[in-house]
Amino acid sequence: MTSVDHALWQSVLGEIELSVSRAAFATWFKHTELVGRDGNTISIAVPNIFAKQQFETKFNQNVIDSLKNNGVEVASITYIIKGSKPQKVADTQSPLAAAVKDHEQKLGALKKSAKSETSSNLNHRYTFTNFIVGSSNDLAYAACQAVSTNPGTKYNPLFLYGGVGLGKTHLAQAVGNEVMRRKPSSKVLYINSETFVNEFLDSIRFKKKGFSTKYRGVDVLIVDDMQFIAGKEKTQEEFFHTFNALHQANKQIIITSDKSPKSIPTLTERLRSRFEWGMTIDIQMPDFETRCAILEAKASESGVRIGRDTVEYLANNIKTNIRELEGALNQLLAFAEMRGIEPDIQTASGLLGNVRQSRPSHLTPKQIIDRTAKHFQLDTADMKSPKRDKYIVVPRQIAMYLLRSELHLSFPRIASELGRKDHTTAIHSVEKIEKAIKLDFMIREQVAEIKEKLYV
Repeated sequence: MTSVDHALWQSVLGEIELSVSRAAFATWFKHTELVGRDGNTISIAVPNIFAKQQFETKFNQNVIDSLKNNGVEVASITYIIKGSKPQKVADTQSPLAAAVKDHEQKLGALKKSAKSETSSNLNHRYTFTNFIVGSSNDLAYAACQAVSTNPGTKYNPLFLYGGVGLGKTHLAQAVGNEVMRRKPSSKVLYINSETFVNEFLDSIRFKKKGFSTKYRGVDVLIVDDMQFIAGKEKTQEEFFHTFNALHQANKQIIITSDKSPKSIPTLTERLRSRFEWGMTIDIQMPDFETRCAILEAKASESGVRIGRDTVEYLANNIKTNIRELEGALNQLLAFAEMRGIEPDIQTASGLLGNVRQSRPSHLTPKQIIDRTAKHFQLDTADMKSPKRDKYIVVPRQIAMYLLRSELHLSFPRIASELGRKDHTTAIHSVEKIEKAIKLDFMIREQVAEIKEKLYV
C-alpha cells in the first residue's frame, strides 16, 4: 500500500467511525487496509471470513459512500482476507467484467449464469436448505415449499407478514431460487416495493417504455415490503393491474409486509381483497429453541462449534429478530478468531453487552404493563382499574399473558400487578389470550408487536 492509499484509507476510516457504533468500528473496521487500486476497482484486506461477510452484506455501501466523499468513485470493491492475494484483473477485461465472471463461477452450484441472477435480483444464498424451521415459521415454510413446486397453481398470491428480521425475505427468495433450480428457463423477479414505486414514477416522468412488460412478463413476481406502497394511489392502481394480469395468466405472486393486508393503512380495498385471495401467513418471533437452532446452524456453516451454554446465553439475550441474532454471533466469532480465543459465554457476555444497552437491562412488570397500555393508547391507571369496558379488558388480558410468558410470574403476582384480588382472573386471562393467538390474527399481531417493542 502506497502512502497515498494509506492516507486515503485513514480518511475513509475516520469518516466511517463517526457513522457506526464504537463496537462495530472496533470489531469490523479497525484492522482493515486498502491493499490495491486498479482503475475504478479497489481491494480491501479484512482480518477474517466473518469480517468479509459483514463488509459484503452490511458495510459495502458505507465504504462506497465514504470513498466518494473523499473524491474516489468506485465501480466495485473486492474484500480479501489478509494473507491472500487480491484478484488480478486481466488486461483484456474491465474490472466490472472480471467481477461478473467471478460471480458466474460462484453460482455454478445453481447451474445458472450471473445474468440470470442479475435479472432476477435474487440472492442465491437464500434457500430452503439453510432456513431454520420452528413453530414460529413452520406454516410459512410449508406454504413456500408448496408454491415452489407448483408456482401459480397453489396459494396464489402468497402473502407473508411479520416483524423485521424474521425470515420473510429469506423464504420469499428461497421460492424464487427453487423455481429457477427446477426450471432454469423460468422468469423470476424479486423487487422491493420502493423500487416498484420509483420505477413507476420514472416511467411517467421520463416517459420510459417497458415498465408494464417488465413486471407482467414474469413467471414469479416477488415484492418485498409491500407496506411502503400504502398511500400511493397511482402506484396502487398500477400494481392492481399488474396483479390482475399475472393472476389471470396463472403466474405466481409472492408478497411480504410487516403487517397483514387488513392492517396496512390507506391500502385500497380492491387491492386488499386481491392480497387475501390466496394464502396469508404471519411469521412470529422465533421461540427459544428455534433461536438456539439458528445459532448452532450458523456457527456450523462458519466451521466453528460453540458450547451449548454460549448458544443459550445468546438466545436468551437476543429475542427481537433473526437478523440481530446472526449479527451478534458473527461479532462473537470474529472477535474470538482475531484474538485466538474460544467463543465462550464469558467472551459473549463482555462483547455483546452493548447489544442490550438500548433495551431494558431487566424487564419489569411495570414496563410490560406500560408498553401494553401505550400500544392501545390507554392510561396505565385504566389497566389497573376495576373498569370492565371491552376496550380495557382485552389489553389488560394481553398484559397478563405477557407477564406470564415473558417474566414467568405466578398468577397471584400477575393479578396483584393489575390490581386484581383473585388470581383466577389472571389464569382465565392468560388461557383466553393463548387460545386467541391461535385463532385471531388481530390478537396475534398485537401481541407480537408489543413483544417486539419490549426488547427494542
